[in-house]
Amino acid sequence: MEGRYELIEHVCSLLADEVGTLRKEAPYRVALCYPSPYHVGMSSLGYQAIYREVHSHPGATAERVFLPDDVETYKRTRTPLFTWESQASVSAFEMLAFSVAYELELTGLFTMLELSGLPVLSSERDARHPLVVAGGPLTFSNPDPLEPFVDVLVQGEAEDLIHVLLEAAASMEREALLDHLSRIPGFRVPGRGGGARYHVAKATDARLPARTQIITPHTELRSMFLIEPERGCSRGCHYCVMRRTTNGGMRTVPPERILSLIPEHAKRVGLVGAAVTDHPRIVELLRTLVDSGREVGVSSLRADRLTQELVDQLRRGGATNLTVAADGASQKMRDLVDRKHSEEQIVRAAQFARTAGMKQLKVYNVVGLPHEEDADIDELIRFTTELSRILPVALGVAPFVAKRNTPLDGAPFAGLREVENKLERLRKGLRGRAEVRPTSARWAWVEYMLAQCGPEAGLAAMDAWRAGGSFAAWKRAFQERGCEPYMARRVEDGRRQPTVWPIVPGRPPLQPSAA
Repeated sequence: MEGRYELIEHVCSLLADEVGTLRKEAPYRVALCYPSPYHVGMSSLGYQAIYREVHSHPGATAERVFLPDDVETYKRTRTPLFTWESQASVSAFEMLAFSVAYELELTGLFTMLELSGLPVLSSERDARHPLVVAGGPLTFSNPDPLEPFVDVLVQGEAEDLIHVLLEAAASMEREALLDHLSRIPGFRVPGRGGGARYHVAKATDARLPARTQIITPHTELRSMFLIEPERGCSRGCHYCVMRRTTNGGMRTVPPERILSLIPEHAKRVGLVGAAVTDHPRIVELLRTLVDSGREVGVSSLRADRLTQELVDQLRRGGATNLTVAADGASQKMRDLVDRKHSEEQIVRAAQFARTAGMKQLKVYNVVGLPHEEDADIDELIRFTTELSRILPVALGVAPFVAKRNTPLDGAPFAGLREVENKLERLRKGLRGRAEVRPTSARWAWVEYMLAQCGPEAGLAAMDAWRAGGSFAAWKRAFQERGCEPYMARRVEDGRRQPTVWPIVPGRPPLQPSAA
């Protein structure tokens, strides 16, 4: 059929542009699945790291699978979902291993299982079906909504656990395997007892750093080789899953090792991590990369760590915009979430960028934190206007979504109407002075519900997906499944347990709201 041929031809054309693709014959085959399209999945450092790890295991091989851009064509032509390396049917593999980055990718997982001809619910699969496994960044916060759909959850850093999993899966029958894994820290087998329900595994230092295996021009980052000069974070921002108490804080990799792992053909290099500019030798590493003639990008710039020399090296490496995160509409809000920087430091970052010859300052922020008021939004308007006099500003604004296993765990969603009013106040206040790029309040609420509910929220996600995926379908599904967000939880911070959303006299208690 013509449509099916075109689907295969499209995959082959993208494969032809890749450098570093791995191919290997082995008795145990893993379909490594990413529940978003190719250009997103191939930008994921964790996904590429696990691809390499599976191939390094003596008895196993991995082939990649992505959520198709053209799902309807697969359905119309009745084409089973196939892997990229060999175009083999996904359902023929021994294991489907999903890397899930965040809550809203759940529906991509459902679609991929459906296109593979597999039951979406794990309760409807048996030993005749492949083992369905899920890991990835989502497991650092709340993997509960995944439980009804997977046989095994791999929680936390998986570079070592993937080898434990492959060794056991290749030698044990399904039931014995699930019992065995349920007793190993880092694995969760839904419906079976065992150790701690929440366990964020930590990879050994020998596995670091994660880095790109395949370079392709067809990604969000266009032929960029990604590598992490550090893993984790030494900071304690109250909203962040990847913070100093997660897996022992920040682990740095010496620049010499970083440089030794970057292939000669990589002309664009991205340094990726939760706090790259906190690396004690970051300027030295940047300078060496730029002096070698490469373009360089850095994720997670911290305003309080920027210097003129660091920003100059970024400009020499091809950067035309400087991106920082403010993460609080006012200084009061930033102090509330323990975001360790000030207006003065962000202003200084803008001045560094202007001096270096950059064209724009991008600032990420959140609205809807507990007890945020109009005065806080007005402060953001005033401050953004001040920044715009130094350099043109693009303001990215996301509604606050509380995540599990953070000090803000259990904080309520501000409410759709309230968030939309804040965004409108911001847009009006900055009209003509800065570009405002807001994230949808509706989909932030859906993310919040998935982030703060249990397995029943996963079942609601399945219902909403089957009903077409509209916001109304999500809202109805959460209601019909009885999804109630956890409220007022705390996790140990290592220093203190902050009271970040107290009941204020004269004000009603905060409640989650989609209205």
